[in-house]
Formats: sequence, structure tokens, C-alpha cells
Amino acid sequence: MHDLIMIWMEWVKAWEYLGVVILMAMESSIIPVPSEIVVPPAAILATLPGNSMSFWGVVLAGTVGSYIGSVIMYYTALWAGRPFIYKFGKYFFMPKHKVEKAEEFMRRYATGGIFFSRFLPVIRHLISIPAGMAKVNFLKFSIATITGSAMWCWVLAWFGDKVGRDNPELLNSPEQLMAAIKAESHLIVMGIVLLAALYVLMKVLTRPKDKS
Repeated sequence: MHDLIMIWMEWVKAWEYLGVVILMAMESSIIPVPSEIVVPPAAILATLPGNSMSFWGVVLAGTVGSYIGSVIMYYTALWAGRPFIYKFGKYFFMPKHKVEKAEEFMRRYATGGIFFSRFLPVIRHLISIPAGMAKVNFLKFSIATITGSAMWCWVLAWFGDKVGRDNPELLNSPEQLMAAIKAESHLIVMGIVLLAALYVLMKVLTRPKDKS
């Protein structure tokens, strides 16, 4: 896995925005590329003298890539259907139990679940499948996906800029980079949990009462 991660990071270095778009599209599809080794390195590169990338360019490239991958998975699930996904998904990093987990998340939180899933590992690259199978309104799916992906890419880019500005050598060590990002991410994670809790509370308070 280390060698694979180093190859992916080299894509970011060599292809810049295009590398970010391709890798984030993979991350949002059937290939679970860790977004932590895509966006933060790009943000670090954007701080180096002579580099053509910018902070907001990295955020935009990450968001575009995430949306492309999500749309591909949405339409794949829409056209293929549940039986096909359950039968053959295991050959494409989508075992039945993981798809069912994403389906349950989708049923429980509806469109809001698509948004919040962008901050959650495993669920993040699978949520488009139950959305497609359930034929979720494509406009709502797109808005939730783009908004959630943009926020997640901003978070990763911000941490990459913050952690890597004084430690550019982290570009040569994906393990240290991911550890540094995780060590600095506690407040953001707490904020996401709080947002999710408020969303669930809103759903409960606005739930129609049974007329019996």
C-alpha cells in the first residue's frame, strides 16, 4: 500500500490539478484512494515557490473530481440495479455488507446523509450507490455532493497548507503526512459531529406526528 500511495502522490506532483481531479474521482468511485494523500499534498505544493497551483484551485479540482466519481457511481447503480451491485460489487471493492451499510445510512438521513457522508470514511465512496439505486433526485444529489465535497476538500487543503507550510518534507512520507493531518483534525471532526447531531435533532423535531 505504501508503494501505491507514493505513486498516487507522484501523480499529484506531476499532473497537478489533473492529478487531483483523477484521484478524487477514483476516491469517490470504486477505488478507495485516501483523500488525505491527494488534497493535502496538492495544498503543500501550492505553497512552494514556482508552483502553478493555488489553494482555491486545489479545492476546486478536488471538488470536481469528487463530483465526477460520484456521478459515475450514481448512474452505474441507477442502471445496473440492486441485484447486480449485490452480486458483482464484491469484485470492485463493494462487498454486500458495505453497500447495505451505505443503504441504511441513506435511508436514515436521506439527502442530508449524502452531504454528511462526504466527511466519513468508507461511506464516502459508497453513498452514491444507494442514492442511484433509490433514484434520488439528481439535482438534490448533485447539490449535496458538491457542497459536502467542497467543504471536505477545503478542510483537507487547509490542513495541508497549515501542516505542510513549515514541513514540506512530509511530501516524501505519506504515513507521516496522514498522521499529521489526523493529529490536527480533532476540532474539525468535533464540528462535523455537532452538525450531524443538529441535523438528526432537526429531523426528529420536524417528523410528522402519527394521527391515531
